[in-house]
Amino acid sequence: METSPILKAELTDDGNIPLYSQLISVIKRFISAGLLVPGDLLPSESEMIKTFGVSRSTVRQAMGTLEDEGLVIRKRGRGTFVSEPRQKLKAENIWSFTSEVLAMGKQPSSTLLSFEIITPPLDIAGKLELAKADIRVYKFTRIRRVDGEPLMLETSYYPEYVYPGLTREQLEVHSMYSLLYEAGIVPGTAEDSYEVVRLSKEDAELLQCKRSSIGFFHQRRCGTEGGEIFEFTQSLIRGDRVRLDVIMQRDGVMFSRSFD
Repeated sequence: METSPILKAELTDDGNIPLYSQLISVIKRFISAGLLVPGDLLPSESEMIKTFGVSRSTVRQAMGTLEDEGLVIRKRGRGTFVSEPRQKLKAENIWSFTSEVLAMGKQPSSTLLSFEIITPPLDIAGKLELAKADIRVYKFTRIRRVDGEPLMLETSYYPEYVYPGLTREQLEVHSMYSLLYEAGIVPGTAEDSYEVVRLSKEDAELLQCKRSSIGFFHQRRCGTEGGEIFEFTQSLIRGDRVRLDVIMQRDGVMFSRSFD
């Protein structure tokens, strides 16, 4: 079998560019150049760890980001493959706000408003399908920005066991999904719902829009391929800057949202 061009590339020790970012750039460059085409099998985790001298978490973070952007797809028991181009439009490949916004050519940023570890109320415990009443949950609220402008007010819940020891400081510098990939948590399912609402005075002030503006109340529940629920998130989204598109085709429905 011919050696993958990825394994012929080199990563540098430049501390200004994280190794996972370099690996992402290498794979994107080969895809853009046509050296990797849809259906091509990428090297295994162990091959990339050995070739580049990096950690398993570095490889998983890179693969997770590429999967978020719809460039690769992981198939259990078979490996990671280059995706068909149309996969980029599918909602199931847009897990992370950070990757979603970067794929649009825009700059994401967040402000962490609160972070706590709680015993969840019954409705949240039910959404997370927690088997025991004493399982604690991370709860944190963030303002999500696109190109510096606040567009979303987001409160997320994650069982403590999915990433033990999570701190406020980690969330302020890392994407939650990059931490989950590092811990081996790979998303497989997502359930989304959107409702039209009027923003309260307090929420409108945080999102820097007019009081009683129309917005979306978005709820998302995510699980692994094995069906374990690891996230429940509720968001208020500005309706004047976000558009939702649904494309119906014979082979399925594609959904996307864009930030104006």
